[in-house]
Amino acid sequence: MASILEVDSLRKTYTNGSENLTVLDGVAFTVPAGGTCAIVGPSGSGKTTLLGLCAGLDHVSEGSITLNHILLNKLSEDQLAQIRNEFVGFIFQNFQLIPTLTALENVMVPLELRGIKGAKATSEELLARVGLGERINHYPTQLSGGEQQRVAIARAFSNNPQILFADEPTGNLDEETSQSIETLLFEINREKGTTLVIVTHDNDLAKRTDQIIRLKGGRIVENVKAGLQTA
Repeated sequence: MASILEVDSLRKTYTNGSENLTVLDGVAFTVPAGGTCAIVGPSGSGKTTLLGLCAGLDHVSEGSITLNHILLNKLSEDQLAQIRNEFVGFIFQNFQLIPTLTALENVMVPLELRGIKGAKATSEELLARVGLGERINHYPTQLSGGEQQRVAIARAFSNNPQILFADEPTGNLDEETSQSIETLLFEINREKGTTLVIVTHDNDLAKRTDQIIRLKGGRIVENVKAGLQTA
């Protein structure tokens, strides 16, 4: 199966005054198109930094990242934004909904920014799919945490991304709500044929993916695919 994400000899260093802090060092892995992958590890291991680099939100210091057969390294900010707009979806721990917009309007925003026709009908369909068909005119403050994350999932899938990056998508939810959100996320991901890359502290969530990448101190210490250790 072809890879949609290829990371090779990745290194990320931040400079603070006269000091250099290496957050990721020698990271290399691939994720096949349509696959599911979890990135796990202790706090400070570089998980979120890695996710941001793979999604084109930041530039690597050394090495390379190829997303959907496009080398990200030397792209401008505008070019990276275009890549994200065309191919990438995001789900965050804190939902990142616009508080002054209704659930429907939050889902419609990325579609309208892209000039997609039928944005309202598409958004209504997605909100119905995530179980919020009767809540489309509610504002984020009128929704529970689980409902807000359902809106975020609908928004993430609105542009039919080829790859979806989720950063601790159930981190702010109770156990019962987390399980329903996880099931929904995997169901829609499978329906859409999207590639899913999740950063999580939840080992049970990680075990639902095809591939688990374990980071420690900015390095990959384990890369397990379908129960077979590959690194």
